Amino acid sequence: MPNGTSDKPRLAYWFILVGVLAVLQYAGRFLAGKPSPQILYEWSTAIGTVVQDAIILALVLVIAKPRYGLLALRRPAAAWQALGYVAVALFSIYVLEGVYDVITNPGNEQGLTPSHWEPNHAAAYIANAIVICTFVPFVEELTYRGLGFSVTRRFGRWQAIFIVGLMFGLAHGLILTLPVIVAFGCALAWIRDRTDSVVPGMILHGTFNLIALIVAVAH
Repeated sequence: MPNGTSDKPRLAYWFILVGVLAVLQYAGRFLAGKPSPQILYEWSTAIGTVVQDAIILALVLVIAKPRYGLLALRRPAAAWQALGYVAVALFSIYVLEGVYDVITNPGNEQGLTPSHWEPNHAAAYIANAIVICTFVPFVEELTYRGLGFSVTRRFGRWQAIFIVGLMFGLAHGLILTLPVIVAFGCALAWIRDRTDSVVPGMILHGTFNLIALIVAVAH
């Protein structure tokens, strides 16, 4: 049973995994501060991100084994409807982000996007963009909206959406922009619930990251 007693250990292991990720992110922020604004112009960032997320993916697969259906890595039944959910969620999160920015003015708290374009480091930036817009969403959606949503669904539909969104937000190690990241995570979980698939969420997640990376260097 997807929400039966057999998934209690998976639930515990998932909470441990995402809890550790959150602690590491906040500890890193507290000890090292904001990342360098040049971080996406460095090849080491892309390599390190791939290695880090590959380890997370391996742990997620171990926790899910042998019930990989919990990851919801499947084609949504109604593709056009799923794209509609993606469009609605993307529009909604931009509206929320815009309103929240006016109220709180958090700035670039995450510190990943640079302040200007540097043509000499274009290749490294593109490599980082590819990783951030493809592999990172793939791993994060399997971790949170895939396995995470499946094992927390026992608490109820909306409870699972909130839990997954909250843990996703905490895993980014942010404070001022935490509500927006949590809302984004909840929107992705909502899409997962409506489509029974993580694929639409991967598309939304990758698109959101791509737009942010383009906007960061387009002005």
